[in-house]
Amino acid sequence: MALIEIQNLSFAYNGAKNKALDGVSLTVEKGDFVLLCGASGCGKTTLLRLLKPLIAPCGTSRGTVLFDGVPTEQLDMRSGVSQIGFVMQNPDAQIVTDKVWHELAFCAESLGMTTGEIRAKVAEVCGVLGIADLFDKRTCELSGGQKQLVNLASVLVADPKVLLLDEPTAQLDPVAAEDFLTKLRKLNEEQGVTVVLVEHRLEQVFSLANKVAVMQDGTIVACAAP
Repeated sequence: MALIEIQNLSFAYNGAKNKALDGVSLTVEKGDFVLLCGASGCGKTTLLRLLKPLIAPCGTSRGTVLFDGVPTEQLDMRSGVSQIGFVMQNPDAQIVTDKVWHELAFCAESLGMTTGEIRAKVAEVCGVLGIADLFDKRTCELSGGQKQLVNLASVLVADPKVLLLDEPTAQLDPVAAEDFLTKLRKLNEEQGVTVVLVEHRLEQVFSLANKVAVMQDGTIVACAAP
């Protein structure tokens, strides 16, 4: 069974004359690394946000989005938060606390995980991403690349089945961007985390993906292995 199944999805923002998405269909299998690419304004971010109900844009949609066989509108809040991880473009947009360790524990605490579970999962994620040295730092002291890794880590603590990332390296310098993408690849290859990535650094990402979906004017015009 596919992890994500998008069937003939169309979407229009409230008050808009034209559709932002028009007849989009896409299958994401467990373990896939899917790259969504296309010109600015083609619908990539809209599509990505519609895959996570809690941050879906306001508007009118038609079609079906299934997550693990369940329509996304039927997912309970806990599943929507924990199983579908999302990392935004702006590193500062997702950080809500003053200390890194607070940030890493925030989502897990909200999900009702025990203190022991949180400590174990935070330690595991910090080890995988190599950010244990940031644990006691203030979030305001971090570089853009470090903040984005903390954002990724805080999402991973909830143990999601899929990571949705909306141009996560857009505001990072080349070195930080390469480090972030390398760790994302490691998560996919070694941990089996499914990834759906919108990214403009195509030359760095093509080698990571096993599936590339090209969007134009609100629809997917091509989808194949890179």
